[in-house]
Amino acid sequence: MKSFTSSDGTEWTVNVVLPGSSNAMVMFRHPDGESSRKDRYNWFISTGPEARSVTSRLSPDRVLEELDDAIILQLFRRSMAVSRPPTPQYSVGLGGAAAGHATGVGRVDH
Repeated sequence: MKSFTSSDGTEWTVNVVLPGSSNAMVMFRHPDGESSRKDRYNWFISTGPEARSVTSRLSPDRVLEELDDAIILQLFRRSMAVSRPPTPQYSVGLGGAAAGHATGVGRVDH
């Protein structure tokens, strides 16, 4: 694990999960630890030799070693929240575009 301090002074824990052959998820864990709602993530894309082989896997430890301060800063700036607000339950037909409630392209009028 590494740590990263954002511009607002928050010290995030940085670790690498879900390695693939050419990418791995970089997790930014919020220090409050109350829930994952404040955690963030982004994808690290590798251009190394393992990226050309679908049977290989990146090593999370090696990816973490490759992440210098500049790369971590860039990944954090473009990171996304792990959780999102509750969404309509499309499987039971309640709300959202599936029920014709979209506000833009693809709107379905009944």
